[in-house]
Amino acid sequence: MTSDRPVMADLQERAHGTGHDYDAGSPHLRHPRLRNEIIARIRALVAEQYERRGSCRVLEIGAGHGSFTDHIAAMGAQVTVTEMSRPSLEHLEARFAYNPSVRLLYDADGEAAFSDDAEYDLVLCISVLHHIPDYLTFVGRTLDRITPGGAFASFQDPLWYPRRSRLNKGADKAAYYVWRLGQRNIVQGVATRARRLRGRYDEGNPADMVEYHVVRDGVDDAALEQLLEAEFRSTELWTYWSTQAPLLQAGGSRLGARTTFGLTGRDRLPKQ
Repeated sequence: MTSDRPVMADLQERAHGTGHDYDAGSPHLRHPRLRNEIIARIRALVAEQYERRGSCRVLEIGAGHGSFTDHIAAMGAQVTVTEMSRPSLEHLEARFAYNPSVRLLYDADGEAAFSDDAEYDLVLCISVLHHIPDYLTFVGRTLDRITPGGAFASFQDPLWYPRRSRLNKGADKAAYYVWRLGQRNIVQGVATRARRLRGRYDEGNPADMVEYHVVRDGVDDAALEQLLEAEFRSTELWTYWSTQAPLLQAGGSRLGARTTFGLTGRDRLPKQ
């Protein structure tokens, strides 16, 4: 597995090119109840910073088409957005062309967040960490940009596979197959899943590499929580069910199934 950032950037751009519909395969965008819960959590974090310091500077990494950026900017926060897909960045440029509170950075190599000495009161990663091979190091670097008293939050990442039961993983896959049956690219979906079952991945195929969590068993929520516990006065791990099909999303939520997590660190400790 190569860790070459430009290669990953190219795959991201191919997967999220012109005309790409983020909503179709993204439960946190597709399902109103889940989407609204994430929005409410983000708004609460921004509000906490306003109460603390009277303003809020936000770094949103990998904003896609800006579905959550809208809500942050609407609260009056100063938002710096990074995006690795050039077509998605162009969409953002059109969407926020007349909003001076939103600064956009093209993230060609995964380093845009560290291109200057800017500090932030809140760092957001929404459906981002599972795309990053060394996400622990990446999160550690972003924490260095957060001001004392600030916050970090990530949402919509798959729970660490080895800690999930066979029944849990089976239900997750079954829900995926049911959703995939309704998609026009079912052949591609079946071929992708077959490669995953065999443990074989095509490093040049966005279907395999963009959803990088399938290569290394999800995202280690416990390791991330431990990382945040050393830097913040309080942390919260939120686990929930997330799948593409609307009826299965509602059913899994009622049953209390858990496949996905959000993680928040509040009140960053003073830097040593």
